[in-house]
Amino acid sequence: MNNQVSAFLSAHNFVNHVDVLTVAQAILFDMRKGLKKEGADEDMIRTFCNPPEKSAKNQSVIVIDAGGTNFRSCLVTFDADGQAQISEMEKTRMPGVEKELNRKEFFNQIADNLEHLKNKADRIGFCFSYPMEIQEDGDGILLGFSKEVKAPEVVGSKVGECLKAALAERGWNTIKRITLCNDTVAALLAGAACATDGDKYSSNIGFILGTGMNAAYIQPDCDCCKIKKQIVVCESGKFLRVNRSDFDVDFDKTTVKPGTFFLEKLCSGAYLGPVSWFALKAAAKDGLFTEKTAAAINGLETLTLIEMDKFLHHPYNKDSVLGKIACETASDEDVDKMFQILDAIAERSARYSAAILTACAVQTGEGKNAAKPVCILCDGTTFFKTYKVRERVYGYLDEVLTRQLGIFWDIVSCDNDITLGAAISGLID
Repeated sequence: MNNQVSAFLSAHNFVNHVDVLTVAQAILFDMRKGLKKEGADEDMIRTFCNPPEKSAKNQSVIVIDAGGTNFRSCLVTFDADGQAQISEMEKTRMPGVEKELNRKEFFNQIADNLEHLKNKADRIGFCFSYPMEIQEDGDGILLGFSKEVKAPEVVGSKVGECLKAALAERGWNTIKRITLCNDTVAALLAGAACATDGDKYSSNIGFILGTGMNAAYIQPDCDCCKIKKQIVVCESGKFLRVNRSDFDVDFDKTTVKPGTFFLEKLCSGAYLGPVSWFALKAAAKDGLFTEKTAAAINGLETLTLIEMDKFLHHPYNKDSVLGKIACETASDEDVDKMFQILDAIAERSARYSAAILTACAVQTGEGKNAAKPVCILCDGTTFFKTYKVRERVYGYLDEVLTRQLGIFWDIVSCDNDITLGAAISGLID
């Protein structure tokens, strides 16, 4: 049976157990091209900032977290001891997800979402999780949307400047500064801020594997790249030199931006479910399942990551659409084949994630002292909840980064990491 599934995957150009180090080397080569502005896939966005040496005290900042399907906003106040308190948190839908918006509509909707925070601080830390060209004043020019957001007129705009204008129209007091950051930068800053007493890290990485996927790291001084030490956002999801199966190619044609974000579409939560649906349909067409199971699979209109993950965790649970097929229609052999196919897709996500982290860790130039590892803050439900992804990433990093390359690392997490990191970014001058 393993041979049948392996033959099926191979026939559709799905590389099972891709080599993590080989992929990492390809990503690293592209990263270095991007730093030199030599036409890389990844944008390698300079942020002109580093983690602050001291924690903020006796200050408040409005925080926006816009990415994926949700839009969150709140007030973060740092007390006299530098402890952060989060208040007035509200969550709504990300503008442009439900329908296409023009530029004015997009920023007006953001301003509407912030009405409960009007004039409660004069600085905004804006975690805007899309490709941007960060400016030295902290603003960001949007390079393009991912995650199926539909607001094409916003591309090319200075996000902070446009939001300031929308807030001014609503009678807000003058906002001194809006600092744009990517969610990976927020994760990195939170990781740096949350280090416990007794821990010392040589560098930091922020990694997101949720609806989308991306990484940021601290680039050391580099004369050949003409760059001073600073946080760099990779836009890892835009890397194109990856193997894509027939399922990936077919699904890509159905997305808002086909032909882009190849690596993200192999890894992130917005895509794993639909790609799995294409794979199961192909398996049904190729005669891998019994007739009744094939008919049941062909009857599925789509498949989400949630449904895929429910099945992988509990394949005979009727609460999932695939679990219902497993209990009511499929033979044990069919269920085994379904499981192997979906598990291969989840496992591929873990391998590519480990490859991204390996490339970032190498590029920091740090982690050579076991007592001062590279701190990696990971965030995202796909990383933490999808079947065995987190455990597999740990295993691949241990094998590749530590055993093969001699680089030491530590994966950490902290509560409200993106909110905390965005707040810190909003207070950086």
